[in-house]
Amino acid sequence: MPSQARSSLADHAADPAAHPSAVPTMVRDKPFAWLLLATGVIGWLASGALVLEKLEVLKDPSHTTVCDVNPWISCGQVMQTWQSSVFGFPNMFIGIVAFAIIITTAMGILSGAKFSRGYWLGLQSGVTLGFAFVVWLWSQALYVINVLCPFCMIVWAVMIPMFVWVTIRNVVHGVIPAPQKLARLLGDSGWIITALICVAVIATIFFAFVHVFIGTSGY
Repeated sequence: MPSQARSSLADHAADPAAHPSAVPTMVRDKPFAWLLLATGVIGWLASGALVLEKLEVLKDPSHTTVCDVNPWISCGQVMQTWQSSVFGFPNMFIGIVAFAIIITTAMGILSGAKFSRGYWLGLQSGVTLGFAFVVWLWSQALYVINVLCPFCMIVWAVMIPMFVWVTIRNVVHGVIPAPQKLARLLGDSGWIITALICVAVIATIFFAFVHVFIGTSGY
């Protein structure tokens, strides 16, 4: 009996999907897929809106975008900077393609598809690079450009839970090797981690634009 128990535990560690009741809810197939779908669709729509506005700006440099609110909240001003086209073309085109992959992955999971470890490692790499790129763009917007783009902030917002939960999903399911206790802790703390990152982002925005919030900007 002890050997059988040890064997069962070993099987669970090697394949948590075989014991769905022991897997944290958010990294089970359907809840995770719905999270991917929601964040992917929101990110894709925000990127699409930016593409449309960028095309209008290219046709007419004096075009006022729908999110040109004031000197500190303006998509149009951000689009005029080199940071908006880091790779020689508008960044939002990356979002159109990347979020489409996320949506396709979500629909595949909801349809019953099973992806290989190699696919999940590729997705992890893409999401991680995307998150790092978003962090860099956030730092540029706050501390270099000093202008916020509302549609860009929507992309920032969806990338946070996407990155957190893709990473946790891959840890829990063994794609990223980790001790079982760590996997369980991450699985139970995913939304707390997400909330803490969001609070940190909001705090940095507040302190970077505190002169606007307290009315000392002169605007």
